[in-house]
Amino acid sequence: DPGALLLAVQAVLEDGVDHADVHQQPLGPCAAIGRLAGQVPFVLPDADACPRPVKEILFSAAERTGVVLTLVANHAMALPKRPNVRMLQVAGGFDVADDEITRRVSPGDLVITADIPLAADVIARGAHALNPRGELYSADTIRGLLTMRDFMDTMRSSGAVTGGPPAFSAADRQ
Repeated sequence: DPGALLLAVQAVLEDGVDHADVHQQPLGPCAAIGRLAGQVPFVLPDADACPRPVKEILFSAAERTGVVLTLVANHAMALPKRPNVRMLQVAGGFDVADDEITRRVSPGDLVITADIPLAADVIARGAHALNPRGELYSADTIRGLLTMRDFMDTMRSSGAVTGGPPAFSAADRQ
């Protein structure tokens, strides 16, 4: 259950205690992202693909907690006028934003991304990776996700028509 996993991660970040067995009401994905964003030293969303509701929650979390939020994208975007909210615009091109996030991430930072290879790089560097729906990537799960991603890429390359993830829904905004 991703909600329970996020609660356990939040508890560890808050006080270093494993609360995985504590039965709490799981948070919705956006609430989990907003809450976790306030627990880490630095947040780097992969802003090119980050849904607007997630960015708005990150802006609120940055204002509430003072955490440094740096959006990385290959195009300019409007940001709230806050000293701890920044935009890093990179050149266009394949994986340019991902490479910059990987270069800047430090242990304990939080990266918001749906890009599985980027999440794997982030985890390898000791940071946290969370997808825009609030599901935490972990060292235990990322290898299987990479394998599935590569398999689906092979299927698409051979002409199979596969669908992408579902659209960001109202339930995802909770």
